[in-house]
Amino acid sequence: MDELAEDRELLPATRRALRHRIAVAQSTGRAPSVVAAVLRGGEVVWEGSRTSVEGHGPHGDVQYRIGSISKTFTAVLVMRLRDAGLLRLEDPLEKHLPGTAVGQVTIAQLLAHTGGLAAETPGEWWERTPGTQRPELADVLGEEPFKLTPGSRHHYSNPGYTLLGSLVEALRGRPWEEVLRAEVLEPLGLDRTSGFPQAPHAGGWAVHPWADVMMPEPLEDLGLMAAAGQLWSTARDLARFADFLLRGDDRVLSAQSVREMRRPTAPPEPGFADLGYGLGMQLMAHGARRLVGHSGSLPGFVAGLWLSEADDVAAVVLANCTSGPPATAVAADLVGIVADAEPPFPPPWRPFQEADQVPLELCGPWYWGTSAQVVRLIADGSLELAPVGGAGRTARFRAEPDGSWTGLSGYYAGETLRAVRREDGSVSHLDLASFVFTREPYDAGAPVPGGVDPQGWRGIG
Repeated sequence: MDELAEDRELLPATRRALRHRIAVAQSTGRAPSVVAAVLRGGEVVWEGSRTSVEGHGPHGDVQYRIGSISKTFTAVLVMRLRDAGLLRLEDPLEKHLPGTAVGQVTIAQLLAHTGGLAAETPGEWWERTPGTQRPELADVLGEEPFKLTPGSRHHYSNPGYTLLGSLVEALRGRPWEEVLRAEVLEPLGLDRTSGFPQAPHAGGWAVHPWADVMMPEPLEDLGLMAAAGQLWSTARDLARFADFLLRGDDRVLSAQSVREMRRPTAPPEPGFADLGYGLGMQLMAHGARRLVGHSGSLPGFVAGLWLSEADDVAAVVLANCTSGPPATAVAADLVGIVADAEPPFPPPWRPFQEADQVPLELCGPWYWGTSAQVVRLIADGSLELAPVGGAGRTARFRAEPDGSWTGLSGYYAGETLRAVRREDGSVSHLDLASFVFTREPYDAGAPVPGGVDPQGWRGIG
């Protein structure tokens, strides 16, 4: 077996730890069934299940309802509209979906749940009643759609994602699910993800809180609320979707656009210090690990999908009960089990190719005032600026055709770094966001802001 193939297989101890975690979840959570999958390096490396039916367990191709993970699919459709130039995230909703009575809310605010809209619809519990009870957006929003000032804070809103689903339909001229299938599900090969259950699928159950008995939950067509929670999917399909959320796919969204979705946009709600929000994606701190994904629940089902970009590991957990096993916590634990037991090997160091243009004149120590910094050029062509000693502002930069560099991360993201040259062509200093980096601390030969004392460096006389 070659090294790469061997590394793709989990160790027996890791597989046992994964099985044990979902067994505990199913037992203590009193779930009729639990199914899970783990993705590493872009491949599904483990599937497991646990069930109350003797001698039988669901496999990774059995559908469960995934609830609010549907929102991440809707967010992908909106980002596709943005990338196609059909809208800007800063646009007010009214520009593209007029007549909603909440038109001042921006599309970005809806994606990040900062629009100030109500968490739920007025009237009966929408998740257990047919969508025909809410035939119009006015029925979804009610007479008092705002609970907070738009943009003031994060407040999770299911009606907000109903508006985004209607926005997709208005700009594409087709039903939300039809657009989703054509633009996301089919290109990614998610043929077991659908708006309505397709066999084989699990039934949704309510388990009595004080007795080991259960009864079936109703299965409703959510109508206009579909974009907020309608979908059914499988552990395998969601693992593939997690891989897309990690790497992107130019047939659907670029790596840059899915990276934008994963960035923190809204701070956590008070009382939920470990959970923030990006654009259609939840953000969570799980120990020292940063996870991105989404939770989901509808009557009869709970679901969790989490991924760790740093570890290149993702996990999906699905269960068919209204409450019981904390699917989101279990999925986060599965990511941690694999990442901690089998940390990824770093890619081998490789030098620049002989034909590459290597601007060595930029490499080495620079000084921002008296703060020592170092510039390194990486073999992928990027530049890294970091403080000597490691504490401070570290950033990566991308080379541009005009010889400048654009910040990709950290404090300098989006900022331009330029090497300023003397008349003889040698580099005098680096200019970055009004800061001057020189080869010597406060180099008198460089245009240091505020000038340099003409007497130079000296001791106490």
